Amino acid sequence: MSEFDRRSFLKMGALGLSGLGAATSDEALSSGLAFGPATLAGSPPDFKLGLVTYELAKDWDIETIIQNCEAAGFEGVELRTTHRHGVEPSISKERRAEVRKRFGDSRVRLVSLGSTCEYQSPDPAVVQHSIVETQQFVELARDLGCMGVKVRPNGFPKDVPHEKTLDQIGRALRQCGDIARDHGVEIWVEVHGEGTQEPPNIQRIMEVADHPAVGICWNSNDTDVVDGSVKPSFEQVKKWLRSCHINELWRTLPPWGGTAREQPKQTTAGFPAWQRPYPWRELFTLFRSVGYNRYTFAEIPASCEPVRLMRYYRALWEDHAA
Repeated sequence: MSEFDRRSFLKMGALGLSGLGAATSDEALSSGLAFGPATLAGSPPDFKLGLVTYELAKDWDIETIIQNCEAAGFEGVELRTTHRHGVEPSISKERRAEVRKRFGDSRVRLVSLGSTCEYQSPDPAVVQHSIVETQQFVELARDLGCMGVKVRPNGFPKDVPHEKTLDQIGRALRQCGDIARDHGVEIWVEVHGEGTQEPPNIQRIMEVADHPAVGICWNSNDTDVVDGSVKPSFEQVKKWLRSCHINELWRTLPPWGGTAREQPKQTTAGFPAWQRPYPWRELFTLFRSVGYNRYTFAEIPASCEPVRLMRYYRALWEDHAA
């Protein structure tokens, strides 16, 4: 190669590299042609990643929960009732102080308590019992320094008009809201239960409750998704958003389109039937749009390699939230 040809070749190479640099413009980013740091255009989200102990951590004690969350970069915890951690309304004041201190000394915040209190029964005595149990969880949450107590609707009873049940749940939640307000705690209504989990029904419940201490826990259900989007559902309930449960982050479409990953034919007992992709990136973008700055709690099945799974989960969560 002559000296002239060599200089021409180097000049063309330099121009080619400058062209790659130009490909990091907004136009190139929109087409996926981005290189290096320019792909990290987004800022970290204000919301954080946490863990529901159901069911990945159902057999862990407090020390193991904190140790594994710290190892995997999970920043908050919702302790679901009936699990090995043993944090229930029956524990003593001394034990409450110990649990609060242990979390306070760690990098993991004890954010909430996951009760199974529900208010749809047609028997008034059963509903009143649930309200009393809710108060016990609220008092426990106050002693532990938690932000909220998760409760839930759990479907419609037979032979009762749906509107009557929704109004009943809302009125019970208003009573629970008074209790929570007086203890400096919030009530978080999980978007849960066959039929009751549908956003219009949750909206009705919340409108009847009409209490500043009562909000919702978004639960990432298939019924959120309308024509591939969660925005219509989100718009119905966003004003009450206080908490969020997320689940299998792999169940989404690739960013370049294509078919959905194969969905499980049978899901783990106690979990929703996930039969369609879920638009996690859209959901997290909607969270950003309303300034959501609390927690997205992973609620996923158990694993024989829990910390390894949690580390992968955090990496995927960061990608969806970017």
